[in-house]
Amino acid sequence: MTAVGTDVGTDSGLADRILGGWLGRIAGNMLGKPVEQGEVWTRDRIDRYLRSADALPLTDYLPEPPGESEAALLRPEWRACVRGRVHGSCRDDDVDYSILGLHLLETHGFAFTTEQVGDLWLLRLPYLQTFTAERAAYRNLANGLKPPLTATYDNPYQEWIGALIRADIHGWTSPGAPRRAAARARRDAVLSHTGNGVYGAMWAAALIAAAFTAETVREAVEASLAVIPASSRLARTVRRVASLHDTGLAWEDTLATLDKETAGLGWIHTVPNAAVLTTGLLYGDGDFTRTLALTVRGGLDTDSNGATAGSVAGVLCGAAAVPEQWRTPLADTVRSAVFGYDGISITELADRTARLAREAREAGG
Repeated sequence: MTAVGTDVGTDSGLADRILGGWLGRIAGNMLGKPVEQGEVWTRDRIDRYLRSADALPLTDYLPEPPGESEAALLRPEWRACVRGRVHGSCRDDDVDYSILGLHLLETHGFAFTTEQVGDLWLLRLPYLQTFTAERAAYRNLANGLKPPLTATYDNPYQEWIGALIRADIHGWTSPGAPRRAAARARRDAVLSHTGNGVYGAMWAAALIAAAFTAETVREAVEASLAVIPASSRLARTVRRVASLHDTGLAWEDTLATLDKETAGLGWIHTVPNAAVLTTGLLYGDGDFTRTLALTVRGGLDTDSNGATAGSVAGVLCGAAAVPEQWRTPLADTVRSAVFGYDGISITELADRTARLAREAREAGG
């Protein structure tokens, strides 16, 4: 499917694509949030839930649980995330880090340092709203450690998905420049991650940046692979998904194959989640709703994967093409744990992001 977004060469077109990215990230996060526990909510269980609620194919936010047994397994926030109950976004780290990244670029500019990322965490982000590698790095910062030790000391989560979910802002502000987006995402990621954890952030930022000018999802995926080591497990996994997709293998069979090939890494590791995300993007083929639905139905870290897939799909199609069932319930409102930002409008976040993207474009970097 060919990308149908507005022309990013105009200010209005760029703004529309960036707003699409913010809307997609928030909607995808909300879609996946109730079933965010990969060891419980497997693909089979997610689809059984949807069938029992007569919600396949999935074209909207998750339906309310059909019974108490299903409700007990959902995350406690489900009541504000299911269709008919969504009114503004739930607070979530997948959105908090995009907001914090925007604040970082507005405060320190595009030449920000890793140390400045850490300083803003301590100043603006509550410790108990951080998780896994980010919490380990936060603790290390509070104890006086400096990067790169913040990523490596007493941190068993160095290749988990946390840095990847922080990367969108660098893609949104580097439209059509995936290498530049990846370089900035790397500077952020090394505060808390190493190896494939860092590559995941670089890959995601490049993927979003490439989506502004790519004709197809596949073209954006190919561009994103150029910014990470070809021999890395992440790159090999993304290429594997693309090759299986090219053979015409069914979506569920591609995921089953990748399950076996990434077994043992856990449901929050970057690599298996990148497999789910790439599969959702390629089989979604540029269709916003199908991309979100397939990605979240793929399981693992459902809210993080849904958020990144939504960001890519939203940039590809632009805000004007985001279906109303995803956009209207968000009520142009974001709840956030980032100090000073709770209740901010999605429109304001997108406008401020677009301003940065225009500044970067005018400066040629």
